[in-house]
Formats: sequence, C-alpha cells, structure tokens
Amino acid sequence: MKILIVNPGSTSTKMGLYENGGLTFDKTLRHSTSELVPFAKVGEQYDFRMNVILAELAAQGISTDGLAAVVGMGGLLAPLAGGTYIVNDVMRDDLASGKYGEHASNLGGLIARAIADKQGIPSYIVDPVVVDEMDEISRISGHPAIERRSIFHALNQKAIARKFCSEHGKKYYESRLIVVHMGGGISCSLHVNGKAIDTNNALDGDGSFTPERSGSLPVGDLAALCFGGKVTHDEVKKMITGKGGVTAYMGTNSMLDLENNALAGDEKSLLIMNAMALQISKDIAQMAASACGDVEAILLTGGIAHGKPITDEITRRIGFIAPVHVYAGEDELTALAEGAHRVLTGYEEVRIYVG
Repeated sequence: MKILIVNPGSTSTKMGLYENGGLTFDKTLRHSTSELVPFAKVGEQYDFRMNVILAELAAQGISTDGLAAVVGMGGLLAPLAGGTYIVNDVMRDDLASGKYGEHASNLGGLIARAIADKQGIPSYIVDPVVVDEMDEISRISGHPAIERRSIFHALNQKAIARKFCSEHGKKYYESRLIVVHMGGGISCSLHVNGKAIDTNNALDGDGSFTPERSGSLPVGDLAALCFGGKVTHDEVKKMITGKGGVTAYMGTNSMLDLENNALAGDEKSLLIMNAMALQISKDIAQMAASACGDVEAILLTGGIAHGKPITDEITRRIGFIAPVHVYAGEDELTALAEGAHRVLTGYEEVRIYVG
C-alpha cells in the first residue's frame, strides 16, 4: 500500500512516499522569497506548488500509478472533530476560497485531491489545526462576547499520544493524557478517551509565550496599550504573533541560542528560558485541573523538546502530577500517512466534512 503525502508550509513544501509501514522517500522543497513574491494570495500558489511536486516526483522516478491514496496537510476549515477526512467538494471549495482563512496548508488538501482524482483514488486530510473537541465548560472565557477557541497542533499531539499508547500497551481511546507541543507555537491539551477536551488557542494569545508569540498577556495592560494611541492594530497583532515572546525579550527566536547562552552563564537568557518552562508548567497544571487530577502521563513534544534544560525544568515543576515522557521533534509526514492508513485498512472510519 503506497500513500503519497503533501505538506505545504509557508516557505517550503514537504512531500513523501509511505509504504510498508514507513517513509521510503521524503523531501523538503524550499521556496525562495523571489519565487513566492509574485503571488498576492496563498491560493494563487497552487499551480507553482503542484508543478514543483510533480517535477520532484519525476526526478525521483516516482509514479503516481499504483498509489492507494494521496494525503495532504489539513488547512483552515470549519471547526471539526479529530480524524481522517476525505477531501470532498465542500472541503475543496472552502480551502480554495479561503473561507476560514488563508494559509499555505490550505493547498495540501487541494493538491492531494487533484493528484488523486487523476488516479481515481481517494484523497484525505488528517487532524488539521481547527480540530475542536472541547467540552462546553472549557469554552467559557469570562465574557460572553469572547469564547475560548480550539486552535492547536492536533496532528502531532494526537500522533504522539497514539505512539505513547502503543509503546505502553494502552489504547488512545481509553487514555487520559496531557500533551504539550512546543515549537514556534506552544499548545497544551488534555486528551480524554481520544478527544482533546480542553486546549488553548496556540495561534494568537493563549497559554505560554513562545519563541515568537506573547501568549496570555495581562488584559488590562493590553487594552491600555491598544487604546493608548502609540501603536497600531497591525503592530499589536505582530506583538502578539511574530515579534513577541523570546524574540521580544532577547532579539532572537532561536531556542538553541537561548539555551546555549543560559548554560554559558547569561542570567537574562536563563531567566527567560525558565520563565517559559514555568508558564508551560502552569498550562499543564491547568489541564490537570480539567482532568480532576486523573492523568496517566504528560507528553512533551515538538522542536523545543530537544532542549534538555527546559524539559528538565518542566519535569521538575509538574512531575508530581503524572510521569513525564519526552518525544522531541515531530514527524508530520508519517502522522499524515498513518491517518490515511488507518482509514484504508478499516481501523477507523473516514469522516465527512460538512463545512
């Protein structure tokens, strides 16, 4: 069973071929600024991205004949439950129009559908960032004008949760886990019986600060800043996502530089690194409260999890809640392929997107 995987990012396109339980080919195609500048909107990059994918397949001697399916990274869609979704006409139209937002990942489902249709095979997406399985009580923010939203690293979180369960003789759909994805964005979620019933909006203003995001800020001071006449709306948005967090404090978004400087004795670097660990630990403790303390394990994943000083500090602070397991990095290509494989082999039922 061969599955082609397509994962478009903002400045790159990752692709791979999955067969016999693993990747037999994977490649990251980098796109320069000059290549992307001609496109005013992400959707306009469709032909460009498709052509580089097909050219790479040809260069590698990989034929689309004999594929069982094509799976793409899920984009910005209407909120939906976790799982593997067939790219139907409703999803294709929502992704193409950018109805729920513009993002490079929207191209994943579109390209997968086009390649699959030519072969007469199904196309899928798996656990996009808009997965929403939150309990109603977790949506309450404190004011009815604003509802807490579920935007998190669903694909990697659920893949790591399944991996942990497989390694420990458990079933994901019968487990109670806290999973933290720590990368450019940081999301912390409580997974109960296969659903992320509580999580944070990891995109724009909830939870720990990150390498480039400010996370939860004191709302009174933020309101004063917004209406103080010294910053524009666009500047505030950049402060929240893009120029916040470690970047704002240290002038760099490199966690490796932060860690190395901290280990070399730089007091400010150590303070900021430990402050991030503290805020992540507080997020975990909040999820433990949502679980009434009934947590089997805490899983730390994502690129930042490569840093032992920060994972050790988090473990020191919250190890009393449950055993902590570190799964550094992420493997989105494999996670996408495994989602399609579960449906193709009948382990899971395919889900239908209704918009």
